[in-house]
Amino acid sequence: MDDRTRSGGAGASDESFLREEDVDRLDAKRIPFGPAVKPRSRLRPVALLGLIILLGLAVYRIANISGSDPDKAESSSPPPQPVAAATIATGDVKVVVNALGAVTPISTVTVKPRVSGHLLEVAYKEGQLVKKGEFLAQIDPRPFELAEQQYEGQLLRDQGLLDQARTNLVRYQTLVKQASIARQQAEDQVFLVKQYEGSVKSDQAQIDNEKLNLTYAHVVSPIDGRVGLRLVDAGNYVQTTDSGIAVITQLNPISVIFTVPEDDLPQIVEQLQAGATLDATAFDRANITRLAAGKVTTLDNQIDTSTGMVKLRAEFQNPDNKLFPNQFVNVRLLVRTMRGVVTVPTNAIQHGAPGAYVYLIGADGKVTARPVELGPTDGPVAAVRSGLSAGDRVVIEGADRLREGASVTIPADADGSSEAAQPNGGGGRGNRARRSAP
Repeated sequence: MDDRTRSGGAGASDESFLREEDVDRLDAKRIPFGPAVKPRSRLRPVALLGLIILLGLAVYRIANISGSDPDKAESSSPPPQPVAAATIATGDVKVVVNALGAVTPISTVTVKPRVSGHLLEVAYKEGQLVKKGEFLAQIDPRPFELAEQQYEGQLLRDQGLLDQARTNLVRYQTLVKQASIARQQAEDQVFLVKQYEGSVKSDQAQIDNEKLNLTYAHVVSPIDGRVGLRLVDAGNYVQTTDSGIAVITQLNPISVIFTVPEDDLPQIVEQLQAGATLDATAFDRANITRLAAGKVTTLDNQIDTSTGMVKLRAEFQNPDNKLFPNQFVNVRLLVRTMRGVVTVPTNAIQHGAPGAYVYLIGADGKVTARPVELGPTDGPVAAVRSGLSAGDRVVIEGADRLREGASVTIPADADGSSEAAQPNGGGGRGNRARRSAP
């Protein structure tokens, strides 16, 4: 039992020993526990070399900038921009209201027949210029002449009866005083005289009426003007209800009715109430050719609520007939003239987020954007309410290349003199030389 036990123990010990060796051998071959170690990349040296090169270039650039000449650094700034400039001054500015209007004749007359009858003659030509009282047409006068003669004969008869009645009245009044006739007979004779007097007046009125008809049968122009197209030909029977014989339009003087916004009405009314005469100038539809000059004569009594406009009438002398009825024209109404105000050229005005502004040239030759409050514009200049003073210099050409604080130069003027915006009268080189001097 002991042998077995010993042998069994030795066998167990040997077996245990072999297991430990196996364990050690396996441990030697075992892969280490934990994440696998990656092999070293071949690109790392190349990246390191590139980083060193970049650092070297940066150090070199910093060293060059810090040790460079200030004049060379200044030379890298933008050069002064050449511009055209103008000096702000004072002057007169006309306050003008532009409007669209239509030429409207002061008088347009449709000549209608005032008596009925056959039209014997049409004396005018279409488009003819006629004077007041000039003969136009003739209606047959014979019926009116015969009626006049008839009433003249009736007037003679009634006049004889009136004379007889008056003579009898004188006789009866004498007899009444002598008590030879009844008083009633004398009184009746008074009333008979009045009847005959009425008949005579009626006859005379009939005669005058026929004379008037004869005048109407001879048709003449009621105004000076131009005759339009013919409305009826000779030989027709015309009546007082017909459309007419001719249409005459007055051309000289002539008027233009135009409209202005109600916002401009206060200053217009102010001038009219002060007794001022407002000048108006008419231009063609292209607003280029000046046609005539006139005066405002009438202001309408109400504003059109649908358009917010008010009408005015201006009268023009039109000797050359440049203004034609119903012609559309542009009207420039001179409301007033502002005297001695600060003016700025319109080509100097810029528009942006802050509103209207100009580039003001300073004494150092640099520009500053100066906001301005503008007034009325008169052609190439505009009135300045605030922002500029007389003597200031502003850029009128080349402003599109400028920014706040930019340096500018002014090329030689037309007379050959050279004027620069900078104090030294030249470009940036003189400034650099002065700054680099000890």
